[in-house]
Amino acid sequence: MSTYVLVPGFFFGPWVWEEVGRLLGDAGHQVRVVSLTGQGERAGEATPDVGVGTHVADIVGTIGDLDDVVLVLHSGATIAGTAAADQVPERLRRIVYVDTAPFPDGMAQIEFLPPEVQAWQRRQIETEGRGWLLPAPSFAEDDPQQDRAALADLSARDLALMRERASAQPAAMVLGPARRPAEIPDTPRTLIACTFAVEQVRALVAAGVPAFSMLAGPEWTMAGLPTGHWPMLSRPKELAELLAGF
Repeated sequence: MSTYVLVPGFFFGPWVWEEVGRLLGDAGHQVRVVSLTGQGERAGEATPDVGVGTHVADIVGTIGDLDDVVLVLHSGATIAGTAAADQVPERLRRIVYVDTAPFPDGMAQIEFLPPEVQAWQRRQIETEGRGWLLPAPSFAEDDPQQDRAALADLSARDLALMRERASAQPAAMVLGPARRPAEIPDTPRTLIACTFAVEQVRALVAAGVPAFSMLAGPEWTMAGLPTGHWPMLSRPKELAELLAGF
């Protein structure tokens, strides 16, 4: 049996992993879900001082004295989660990136987005987020600012829960750059690709696209789970089955 530490991406708390965590637990695995400062159920703790280091400490603290851990990072959890993994490689068996990937040193999460979306998010942070919060998306299919492909396979109930439970995101996780050590641990890593096909990812890696450059190397494996950006909601059974293989 395995030990899983599950980390939510932007805007949500541990609830988003409930079904996957239940399925893994029912199969006999140990599961811990990270509750990140300033988002989800802890949105009331958001302050301008919440930064990448805060979330790194949350993740490392949740791992605690566990060993042989499968660390599972979704979406915006990549920067803090990767930095946490770099700190405690001896406790990890594998890192699984769910529809996300580690960035090279110095690259911020926002830089992965098209320039017009970057500009829109920066305006949101300044005008609606008091300069230190990114407001949550609408999660409405008729919103022109919403990436509708990201919502693929989500039910009306899923979308209603997302709208109800989403919280603004501490902007430091969006704007703060990734920092990597000079020698990166060779922990085995897996990408579960949802909104990109594995073949597309491999082509981008081979082409040397900077945002995908950290996906090269013998420590990497890749698996496809075609769906939207929140597979823990849209396809929890299939995601749990993939995770259970590690």
